[in-house]
Amino acid sequence: MRKLETREIIVATHNDGKLREIRQLLEPYGFKITSAGEQDLPEPEENGTTFEENAFTKAWAAASATGMVALSDDSGLSVDTLGGAPGVYTADWAEKDDGSGRDFMMAMEKVEAALAEKAATKPAERKAQFNAVLCLCWPDGHAEYFKGIAPGVLVWPPRGDDGFGYDPVFLPDGHKRTFGEMTAEEKHSWTPGQKEEPLSHRARAFAKLANALLPDTLPS
Repeated sequence: MRKLETREIIVATHNDGKLREIRQLLEPYGFKITSAGEQDLPEPEENGTTFEENAFTKAWAAASATGMVALSDDSGLSVDTLGGAPGVYTADWAEKDDGSGRDFMMAMEKVEAALAEKAATKPAERKAQFNAVLCLCWPDGHAEYFKGIAPGVLVWPPRGDDGFGYDPVFLPDGHKRTFGEMTAEEKHSWTPGQKEEPLSHRARAFAKLANALLPDTLPS
């Protein structure tokens, strides 16, 4: 496994919410971060059928365009009763019909309507998980992958104004508040060496990355 020797990386995203979360995770490690959006890079077409494929597409596009090591995240919500949907198409479910952007309130309503069609009202029928795959890609095409999963159930109506995406309807296992009702620190807090996994899917993936690639620079 290749070690990460630079502290200047580009985050392959145009999503301000995702960039904010990744910056919060990387700040303790002294990283200097820019993003694909801040560099006005075009968004590559994500036509993969797995989170890994889409994560690589984004990371490789940024790494090859800039010559920097790129970090990308492909994440999504998978609902058991819906056969794993929306899955890799999580963001697509939020696309407005007129192509003017994404509306995650609309996306949450789509998920709830699909569950209603199946009469899925009990918690056992509304199990879901957030998935996150981080891809760290070097300019020579070498890539490392790290996956995190956060299980939970879907609630309705949405609760909370923090976070982004589907956070207001996702109730993580063992908790009474949705991701939308939690602060970023609650969701992503992680200390190197702690036995318990962090709460969010993205933080769980990042903890694996940090333990594997940054063992000599973990903050004390």
